[in-house]
Amino acid sequence: MSAGVITLGWRERLALPQLGIGQLKAKLDTGARSSALHVDTLETFRRGDALWLRFSVSPGRRHPHAVLCEAPALDRRVVVDTGGHGTERWFVRSEVVLAGERFEIDISLTDRRHMLFPMLLGRSALHGRFAVDPALSYTQPRPRSAFARPGLS
Repeated sequence: MSAGVITLGWRERLALPQLGIGQLKAKLDTGARSSALHVDTLETFRRGDALWLRFSVSPGRRHPHAVLCEAPALDRRVVVDTGGHGTERWFVRSEVVLAGERFEIDISLTDRRHMLFPMLLGRSALHGRFAVDPALSYTQPRPRSAFARPGLS
């Protein structure tokens, strides 16, 4: 492995503080290029001259209340699944907190209700930062201070 690259398991907990999500289980998938987040609802609206997205996220079984999120629309792109089917999805850019690192990634918003994990972290987010060992699981502590500013705890 390269120096400075952190090894993670195939599933980890992360936070999306800009979206108000303090903890979320994610599958780390080196076979997927982009990252995806399950949304229960999704609508577009205008804020000034910009197009924004309003969506709700159910962080998991232990968090029964959905989180209402708003973010500027980054883009709308076609994402091709493992079966070769393409669907057009909205993307947002958000900060992720994982393994003590804070970084921004592009995230597609989609219906993942039939998946085990509400978030999939793809190789674009992992590249140069993390290696994934499929024999490991939840190697990192829960993201407790995701809402603290850098340098504060």
